[in-house]
Amino acid sequence: MKTIVLVLAVAGFALAQSLPDSSKVLPSPDSSKVQDVAFSNLYVSIEGGEKYPFGDLVDAVDNAFYAGLGVRYTYWEDFDGIILFQYAYFEPHGKAPRINGVHEASGKLGLDYRWRLISPIAFGAGFLCNWTRADYEGDKEDFDFGHDPGATLTDNETEFGWFARLNLPVFTLNNYRAGLNVLWEQLWTLPERSNMLTIGFYVERRIW
Repeated sequence: MKTIVLVLAVAGFALAQSLPDSSKVLPSPDSSKVQDVAFSNLYVSIEGGEKYPFGDLVDAVDNAFYAGLGVRYTYWEDFDGIILFQYAYFEPHGKAPRINGVHEASGKLGLDYRWRLISPIAFGAGFLCNWTRADYEGDKEDFDFGHDPGATLTDNETEFGWFARLNLPVFTLNNYRAGLNVLWEQLWTLPERSNMLTIGFYVERRIW
């Protein structure tokens, strides 16, 4: 609940900062004069925060801190391309006594949409690829793959899925920007989908 309140508070602050002064609203540019802006701006960022598992994952692992790198670039008019890389280490709980933890590396590729009415707040979505491996030094054959939780993660596991995100910039100074990143992730695992909420703070620098 505290996390949700924090997100709503940051969103409200960002929205208040972004609402235009009605006396200064400029007319939309003539579409015939819009130039190609692809890759005209490039930004890099570092990020850190926490991942919150949902559904069946709640019974398997605890919340985990993560660190990440990001790239954002102008793609087309009000759209930005985004590339994200994140790493997290999950501590298991329940019936997984022989697994010390689970390494997770995640790569994400997608687009952000900057709605001009509330810019610079942006909504994004895209595809993700997660690589996981259990922190276990023993022999894989010691596991009962049908009953031991996490047994399949003793070897490399790769899963694909999708994500949606809310990008809330709250501070801008020259070429730097800081804000809050909120992502909902879903992996196409079987027999059930795996869902996770990611909330983190980032610092971004404009390269050009």
